[in-house]
Amino acid sequence: MCGIAGHFGQIPPTREEIINTINAMKNRGPDYQDFCSMQNETSSVTLIHSRLSIIDLDPRANQPFERDGCIVVFNGEIYNYIELREELKKEGIVFKTDSDTEVLIEYYLKYGERCVDYFEGMWSFALYDKRKQTLMLSRDRFGEKPLYYLKNSKGFYFASEVKAIQKLFGKKLTINEKHLYRYIVNGHKSLYKTDETFFDEIKEVPFATNIILTNDDQQEYTYWTPEYTPKNISEKEAIDGIRHYLSESVKLRLRSDVPLAFCLSGGVDSASLVSIATKILGYDVTAFSIIDSDERYDEYDNIEATVLDTQCKNYKIKLDPKANNIERLESLIEYHDAPVATISYFVHSMLSETIAKEGFKISISGTAADEIFTGYYDHFNLHLYEVKGHPDYEKFLSDWKKYPAKFVRHPYFKKPDLYFNDPNIRDHIYLNNNEFSSYLKTDFKESFTETRYSDSLLRNRMLNELFHEVVRVILHEDDLNSMKYSLENRSPFLDRNLFEFVYSIPSEYLVKEGYAKYLLRASMEGVLNDKVRLAREKKGFNASINSIIDFNDKKHIEYILDESRIFEFIDKGKIENLLRQKQYSNSFKKFLFNFICTKIFLEQQ
Repeated sequence: MCGIAGHFGQIPPTREEIINTINAMKNRGPDYQDFCSMQNETSSVTLIHSRLSIIDLDPRANQPFERDGCIVVFNGEIYNYIELREELKKEGIVFKTDSDTEVLIEYYLKYGERCVDYFEGMWSFALYDKRKQTLMLSRDRFGEKPLYYLKNSKGFYFASEVKAIQKLFGKKLTINEKHLYRYIVNGHKSLYKTDETFFDEIKEVPFATNIILTNDDQQEYTYWTPEYTPKNISEKEAIDGIRHYLSESVKLRLRSDVPLAFCLSGGVDSASLVSIATKILGYDVTAFSIIDSDERYDEYDNIEATVLDTQCKNYKIKLDPKANNIERLESLIEYHDAPVATISYFVHSMLSETIAKEGFKISISGTAADEIFTGYYDHFNLHLYEVKGHPDYEKFLSDWKKYPAKFVRHPYFKKPDLYFNDPNIRDHIYLNNNEFSSYLKTDFKESFTETRYSDSLLRNRMLNELFHEVVRVILHEDDLNSMKYSLENRSPFLDRNLFEFVYSIPSEYLVKEGYAKYLLRASMEGVLNDKVRLAREKKGFNASINSIIDFNDKKHIEYILDESRIFEFIDKGKIENLLRQKQYSNSFKKFLFNFICTKIFLEQQ
């Protein structure tokens, strides 16, 4: 994990702008910083790198890294670099380092732009080919590693973080007010529905995308597309395959030359990873957990069950509304160059800080299991729609009524036939957005949209959650939360082989006996303790706004209502009325959190 930045164009950045950019990226790479600049007849190239040393700690692996007329700056990890290196060694290629960076550049020299087809990992990289005078930018399949860009008459600027582009660009950026409205009114699931960001000038390289820049051209293309391609396999084959591919994914992501820790909640996702690491792979796990006294989010008992079962070392971080959470939120938003997406990611920052303080440089989390295996209550409704013509439909319906139905609080999801009459109903996703828009001083209305990946209603919904609505947001927040403390985050569920296998399994297998994530649970039999594996109620990695902000504290209320630029956009009187209510539904708690984050973000610009 590192920070990269650079420029390709006719007018190069000044040395002062380059140094300012390096300084802005030191959190991402405190171990070594460097840059290189090149000029040809028509353009200049600048590549900047800030290194967090994870694989091959020797200075020989520092970047920018050059080989045979090609220079690369790289952020992320190629997890299968050892296997890839062995293949090239058979062809007589001699390696001078033990790094995945050298493997990356050698695969480019052999396969060109298609080198990414061979990589299992997370990455954003920029590679300048002196021979062709081209700059290749690439981002991994799931968008785990960030890559932003800005294009103007001076050229093409890119970086791992917005602040680095701003330093290299040398000018103040313009706030995208429409994107602010989108966040406030529609919430975090709307943030990746367009190619906009919180700044007018900034775009983000899409997931699974290569961009090729030449002196007079820019080509952008997708090199991998997620699909649902069901195959004729048995339930047992599905379960055995998941256990195999998930264990292999964890094994690859344990590769490191520095200390590594796990995030552990009370859910089946992170507990499965910890259990695989300890019981199958024999890894000595240290895990970190958040404890919330709010009983809706308190997972202490399940966390303890996994700790006792695996004998892992566990650090517990307790949420405290009396702590200086406003100051933490301000610091987080300043680092993110954006409002924090949800309360969950505010809480996640506490995990990252503690993990780093204890001397670890990598954390492993359970991101994306919900979107790969079915993890949300509405997935039951979608599954019932999917199997409505199945011979066992009545059994699926009976199991839903007997088990998950009693835990469902959302009024939409209490209807087992929610999608039967209207498969396109999505009102629950931007819940209460019409009311939230009434708080604005300007008209803003944006309807819900989704991308078409599959004819399967369930799988298409899950793929939208994975690539546009939920996981994309989690990855963005995880990256910045981690890098604020010079920590790398890894996500074993985001593995190409695992993903492609699970998305070849017929959807009918995904839910069984009233269990969401049935296949994951079944694959973990004998590995994950049954208290967690067979738990039916979903709490999720979340927290209440009351666990971080005390609405009975006069100072907190005064802070929220202080004169601010936010009230150029939002009716202050309506916020005052909302605060007097004291009791809020979940959607209004999210709205309040978004309001506070936007207030802070605007005040920092």
